[in-house]
Amino acid sequence: MNRLLVIAVLLLSSLWSYTQENADKEIDSLYKEDQFYAGITYNLIGNQPKNLSQSGFSLGFHLGFIKDMPINDARNMAIGIGLGYSANSYNQNLLISKNNFGNVRYSVLDNSSTYTKNKLSTHILEVPIEFRWRTSTPTNYNFWRIYAGFKLGYVFANTSNYEGDLGSIKNRNLKDFNNLQYGFTISTGFNTWNLYVYYALNKMFAEEALINGDNIDMNAVKIGLMFYIL
Repeated sequence: MNRLLVIAVLLLSSLWSYTQENADKEIDSLYKEDQFYAGITYNLIGNQPKNLSQSGFSLGFHLGFIKDMPINDARNMAIGIGLGYSANSYNQNLLISKNNFGNVRYSVLDNSSTYTKNKLSTHILEVPIEFRWRTSTPTNYNFWRIYAGFKLGYVFANTSNYEGDLGSIKNRNLKDFNNLQYGFTISTGFNTWNLYVYYALNKMFAEEALINGDNIDMNAVKIGLMFYIL
């Protein structure tokens, strides 16, 4: 009886192993790729006003989900549409303060100014739209990719925070900020490591934001790494 039990267990174990091996070898002909993403960027300011400069390390963190929709039989070309979140900081010398009447003023701090912090922060809800090309196959999980597209973002929160010889100045949800942000994106690389670039096509601030009567034309440029998960 014990021998029969041992033989039955061995047969069941062999059958289970055989089933698992064949299951692992099954090819998903309707596979999709890279539907979750996470990234980190170094944030730059483009079209800087006169005498404006960045200091320290300005970071961006990005994560979200993209619906991958293949458009050819090989499924190595696709359209991606998603939803994501982005948190960004910009360390620079643009002082955002208020006068005695509560009106917001913008000025560039000169070299004689002493401060320990002067940061602009944004929190953005984003909709990425991409055209995706890759060298993937149903059984190849390490492949080259080029994903190029457009990203539409809504800034649902922004803050400016200054600490220095002028005291502590903090502003939340500036009305002069352009809540709608949009720009071109490209992500390219192999397997885990992918270079990511975002270039904003519109300005951070609305026309009402002025420095000495001139518009603040600066826009966001983000360069970093993007990581994708199935």
